[in-house]
Amino acid sequence: MRIDVFHDTVCPWCRIGKKHMELALEQYDGEVKVYYHTFFLNDSIPPEGADFREYMMAKGRGMVTELEQFFEAPREMGRRVGINFNFEAITKAPNTVDSHRLIAMTPDEQKVAMIEALYQAYFEDGQDIGARDVLVGVAERVGLDSEDIRGRLATDEAKQQVIGEAVQGQQLGVTGVPMFVFNNMLAFSGAQPPDAFLQVLKQAEELA
Repeated sequence: MRIDVFHDTVCPWCRIGKKHMELALEQYDGEVKVYYHTFFLNDSIPPEGADFREYMMAKGRGMVTELEQFFEAPREMGRRVGINFNFEAITKAPNTVDSHRLIAMTPDEQKVAMIEALYQAYFEDGQDIGARDVLVGVAERVGLDSEDIRGRLATDEAKQQVIGEAVQGQQLGVTGVPMFVFNNMLAFSGAQPPDAFLQVLKQAEELA
């Protein structure tokens, strides 16, 4: 079984959806390989990022009440599966190109750990994962050579790769994330519960 996941590193629902998928796979007997692909929720954010609350307020048309409600939904759903969201600590809405480049640079056996480390840095520690110094620190915590990563981030390595993945997602009709594609046949979007994953896994098995 192959699962392709389109995600962005600043998407709370991607973090929850990933956890739901993992909980489902703990109950699934078949062999599964998961591949993560870049998607940009907003590729127009400047390289230096934007003020987080101003950015979110603009998306919410300036409604503070709506903004707090937006935070509460993923916070509560995350809490149910042991995920913490500390939205109050976030000050910067980052451009996520470099965070996806870092994932692309990471060896396959460490990619999941890198994605988790980026989620923690952003959603729990409130770090600016668009800043290269921050990304170097995240890489070091995952066990990569920090100076090697610093040098590679200073180049354009993997930039066309991650942009190409995002374009491919758009061509496949991905308009929001997370998006999960099973054996290139079935797909659904959003942080669906583990039972929904298991149901689609069984459907994909039957179609294989």
